[in-house]
Amino acid sequence: MPTIHSAVAKQPILHQHGTHQRDVLPGIEVVREGRVEPFGHTRPTRTSAAVCWSGVALENYSNAPVIIPRHEHLEHFVHVVLRGSVKYEVLTGGKTRRYQSGPGTTFILPRGTIDELRWGGPTDRIVVAIHSNLLSSALDETNGRTDIEMTEHWNLTDRNIMAVLLAMTTDLDEGSPSGRLYGDSLANALAVYLLTRYTTRHYLPERYRGALPRHLLKRVLDHVEEHLAADISLTQLATVAGMSAHYFAELFRQSTGHAPYRYVLLRRIERAKQLLRHPQRSVLDVALDVGFQNPSHFARIFRKFVGVSPSQFRSERN
Repeated sequence: MPTIHSAVAKQPILHQHGTHQRDVLPGIEVVREGRVEPFGHTRPTRTSAAVCWSGVALENYSNAPVIIPRHEHLEHFVHVVLRGSVKYEVLTGGKTRRYQSGPGTTFILPRGTIDELRWGGPTDRIVVAIHSNLLSSALDETNGRTDIEMTEHWNLTDRNIMAVLLAMTTDLDEGSPSGRLYGDSLANALAVYLLTRYTTRHYLPERYRGALPRHLLKRVLDHVEEHLAADISLTQLATVAGMSAHYFAELFRQSTGHAPYRYVLLRRIERAKQLLRHPQRSVLDVALDVGFQNPSHFARIFRKFVGVSPSQFRSERN
C-alpha cells in the first residue's frame, strides 16, 4: 500500500510539464500490414474521441463472434469484457493461447504487442489506449522517465480497472458535463493504478497530508475563474500548480474539500446563477458563457446542484 506521511507534510516536487497535442489520441489505432488502422472493424458503440481526454482513448464494442486480424498496438492497451462468457483465442509470440472469458476478463498489453484475437461468441468490451506520456507524467516518481514498461496479461480479473472504465463510460453517456476534467481525473487514476501493479518496476506513490501552499492555490483558483468557459484539463491545472496530476488532485481536494472537476462544476453553476439574473441574456448564452456546450447538459447539472431549472431560477428571482 502507498505510504502516508503525517508529521511535517512532505511537499511534492514542483516541476513544469504539459500535455501536447500529440498526447490527445484520436482513437484506438493499430498497425496492420504496414498501415495505421482503427482497432475495431465495426463502429464503436461509445468513443471518447469528441471529448479529447489527455493521454487516453476509450472505445466500446459489441460484437458477434469475430476475428480481429493480426495487428501491432501503437499505445499501451487495456481491454475489459463487460458481457460475454465465451471462448477466445490469442495468437501472439508464435503461440496460440485459449481462454474462457467472463464479465471482468481483462487484458493489459504493452505498446508494440503483436497479436490476433478470435472471439467464439458475442461480447461487449471496453478497450483503452494509453499514451506513454500519461504514465510518465502521472506521478512525481515517474516524471520524465522513458523506461516505464507494462507487463503483459491476457486473462486477468481486476475489479479496480473495471470500475474506472465503467466510470469513464458513464461520463460519456452523460455527455461529459465537466468537459475533459473528470475523464482526465479517471485516466490519471487508472495510470497511477497501473504503475503500482502492472509495470516491470512498481511505483508506489507517497500520500501527502496538508494542502497546497496558499500562493499556489490562489494561482489555480484564479486560473479556473479566468477560464470557466474553456474546456479545462487536469494536466492544465496541475501545470499551473507546477506538480504532477496525481499530487495536485490530492492536495487540491485537501485544500478545497472538492475534487478539481467538482470544484469547477460548482464555480460554473455559481457563475451561471449570477448571469441568469440579467434578463437580457438567454439561457443558452449563459450555458456557453460558463463552459457548457450542450444546453440540456447545463439544465440537468444546474437542476442537480440548485434544485430547479435555469428558467425557474430566473423567474423566481426576477
